[in-house]
Amino acid sequence: MKPPPDATELTAGQLAARAGVAVSVVHFYEAKGLIHSRRTSGNQRRYARESLRRLAVIRVAQRVGIPLRMVADALATLPDSRTPTREDWARLAAGWRAQLDARIDQLTRLRDRLTDCIGCGCLSVDRCALRNPDDRLGDIGTGPRRLLSRYAANDQ
Repeated sequence: MKPPPDATELTAGQLAARAGVAVSVVHFYEAKGLIHSRRTSGNQRRYARESLRRLAVIRVAQRVGIPLRMVADALATLPDSRTPTREDWARLAAGWRAQLDARIDQLTRLRDRLTDCIGCGCLSVDRCALRNPDDRLGDIGTGPRRLLSRYAANDQ
């Protein structure tokens, strides 16, 4: 059921439908402290209409790969009593820019080197001996060092 346009509060189902998510997602975000509800006398959750904007911010941030912990920290800087503004979004987005730039760089390296050595230290691919002699990348950490570290940007 679609809420009336002047409704100041939404049920979990109305909020979920309007936000394009499952009710379980609404409850999950609430459990994580990203959105808040009040309980009616019948113990039903009611969400302020402003929760729609918060859900939009959360979903966009997740879509671009911002971890929920960072989203929660950012949303914690906003008052619960009002809808996040354009200025709020600009500030949040600016705070995430460095991480997004790093992720773009990492994805570009991954795309460009997908068929090449990933620096895992296995030494089983014929190119690894040339790309990672004596497993020298293992000295700077575990995992696929060439693709997952800043070291990779300077190695070539």
